[in-house]
Amino acid sequence: MVRNFLFAIVMTFAASAASAHEYELGQLKIGHPWARATPKGAAVAGGYLKITNNGKQADRLIGGSAAFAGRFEVHEMSQEGGVMKMRHLPKGLEIKPGETVELKPGSFHVMFMDLKQPLVKDQKPRPKGTLVFEKAGTIEVEFTVEAIGSSPGGHHH
Repeated sequence: MVRNFLFAIVMTFAASAASAHEYELGQLKIGHPWARATPKGAAVAGGYLKITNNGKQADRLIGGSAAFAGRFEVHEMSQEGGVMKMRHLPKGLEIKPGETVELKPGSFHVMFMDLKQPLVKDQKPRPKGTLVFEKAGTIEVEFTVEAIGSSPGGHHH
């Protein structure tokens, strides 16, 4: 009986901790913002997250900011002729109604440029950033810092 009670408490805490790293802004749901740790002296870092649009109109991630970086840009990685290319998306990234767009390594992502400090795995407090959407507006989020080689499936909630 005590074991079941303790298990229930632990599971409740785990569920609240997982949901604590999800955000809602109007009809948008933002899930698990994260970044890779950076080596000392690095000038850039990538940021990743999922955005779900539960609304009836498209919205667009048009930019943002982070206290730990001089610039924040929305980027896309693509392969052309066997060569990976990264490009800035000056008009941002569209999230269509009913769609989920995952910003992940090797795909869409945010770039933190002109880093003012390195990002350190499991950094506390988590580095904060602001996401700016064309219609929904602005929201502050925290980025979990994962290991340098982390991939989308490698992060924890």
